[in-house]
Amino acid sequence: MNYSEIYNAAQLTERIQEIGFLPLLPSAIAGFSAEEMVADDCRYVTFPDGGWDWPLWKWKGPVVTDGNCVYGKFFDKKAGFISREWWPDFCNYRRSRYPAPAEGSIEEAILLTLREHGSLITRQLRAACDFTGHGMRSRFDGYVTRLEMACYVITEDFVYPTDRHGQPYGWGLSLLTTPEKLFGHDDGQCSRSPEESFQRLRDHFRQILPDAPEAKIRKIIG
Repeated sequence: MNYSEIYNAAQLTERIQEIGFLPLLPSAIAGFSAEEMVADDCRYVTFPDGGWDWPLWKWKGPVVTDGNCVYGKFFDKKAGFISREWWPDFCNYRRSRYPAPAEGSIEEAILLTLREHGSLITRQLRAACDFTGHGMRSRFDGYVTRLEMACYVITEDFVYPTDRHGQPYGWGLSLLTTPEKLFGHDDGQCSRSPEESFQRLRDHFRQILPDAPEAKIRKIIG
């Protein structure tokens, strides 16, 4: 892939709009991630005192909240960005592959709880669904990831704890919501069939990733 380096959040937003899809971290296709496209001094670095800096990680919030893209674990259970332009086709096809959660299932309970509250960080959602016992965290995260892969749950923003001086710190916590709550029920509607959406997605990926094997493109599309 031959793209110019990214130096700030605005340029990251532009890149997402330009190519439509962008995993956050390295994927199965070399060069196809935000981490690989940013300038060297915007990547993760640790300091002798134990501190760290990662500009790309800090850009996620502003990029997501500007409303021009959707963020979640969409790419082989790994996080990334999708432009609003391409979201309807992607969501249309993915939901045909991952039908709505069955009545009475754990996935349905999680989704209903999230819809009831509007948006919750993962810890709050887990507690609201009573997944509080030993070993429940990883099981719960697995259910939420499946809902993200199915495009029923997305990240609205990132919430950071603050220190005694009121300064944010740490990695940040995903504030989860549904696309319908964030964008409205009609915003992501697609007039095409799932098969038509798949073909449109496949043609687009063949354009932006001309050297990628077909199997890897199909894995990204899901």
